[in-house]
Amino acid sequence: MAEQVVLNQKERLISILKREPTDRRTFISPGGTMSMGTTEVMEKTGCYLPEAHSDAEKMAKLAMAANRLTSAENIGIPFCTTVEAEAMGTTVDLGTKEDRPSVVAHAIENIDDLGGLSPIDINSGRTKVCVEAIKIIKQRVSDVPIIANLVGPVTLATLLVESAIFSNAIQNNKDAAHKLLKFSAENLIGFSDAMLEAGADIVCVSETSAAFKTIDRTDFEEFVLPYINETTDHFRNTFGALSIVYLCGDIVKFGDALSNIAAEAIGFDSTVDVKAIKGLAKCKAIMGNVSTELLEREEPNAVFRAGMQSLIGGVDILAPSCSVSLKTPIANTRSLIRAVMRSDPPAPCC
Repeated sequence: MAEQVVLNQKERLISILKREPTDRRTFISPGGTMSMGTTEVMEKTGCYLPEAHSDAEKMAKLAMAANRLTSAENIGIPFCTTVEAEAMGTTVDLGTKEDRPSVVAHAIENIDDLGGLSPIDINSGRTKVCVEAIKIIKQRVSDVPIIANLVGPVTLATLLVESAIFSNAIQNNKDAAHKLLKFSAENLIGFSDAMLEAGADIVCVSETSAAFKTIDRTDFEEFVLPYINETTDHFRNTFGALSIVYLCGDIVKFGDALSNIAAEAIGFDSTVDVKAIKGLAKCKAIMGNVSTELLEREEPNAVFRAGMQSLIGGVDILAPSCSVSLKTPIANTRSLIRAVMRSDPPAPCC
């Protein structure tokens, strides 16, 4: 019997995304609000938020420590979902060591006011910090996947203008909604290009606003899919980079339209049934879906059981389901890699 090859963390995740045979499943915390740069990791490294949001060396050090200390098998940049919106004119509060950044004031008050938005400048502000942090990480790490995190075009739109205004435009001012989404997608591509050129291996797009109650399957196919696919197709065609799309909320309502997402993997939250998504998004790698509330508040054994439940359900990539609390204990995150080690390798594609 041939000896099984043990892959490193980078090789393993890429193989899973490509739906190739691999030695086992993996546990990741992609980045953005799913970053594992928690307060306990901060205390062990001396790199604290909010300072690490704006300092490339501190950002790189905290991200690498999250990989080393929490057992998440990736390095994710940045630690929030406000970088792009801030660069385009939204006012952001960078939060504290226990609270992630949040929007204080939207960039524009009217969806037609595209002239009030600034294009993303990758040579200034926190976009530059993210690019520089990836360069630092790339110099120091070769066997761990670096994941560049973006918000999706719809989510960015709702960070630039009030979400209620955008939701209304989808129904009553479609041309304006499309123009904002096109502008958002163009700027996201520019930011992602800089992070991929700096050394990122994979892109995770968090489209957390795509499952608004007002967005049905028809809206999803018109306003969400084209712009997500524009970005992920660009990553693949320009850089050969693989991608993950994370969707929040009740995504089962989108039916088999989920299979038309061009990304290699789909992630979703803990309220969604894994088997349902596997049936709808055929041949995609499935990422999810451990409750982040449980991850923060329960004991390690309860977290282990939740991880096993997701793995038995069929996830290929075990991950938090949504925004990770910065108060999450390291002992709990380590329970998830323990679950992965007890599970079978991913099933063959289709």
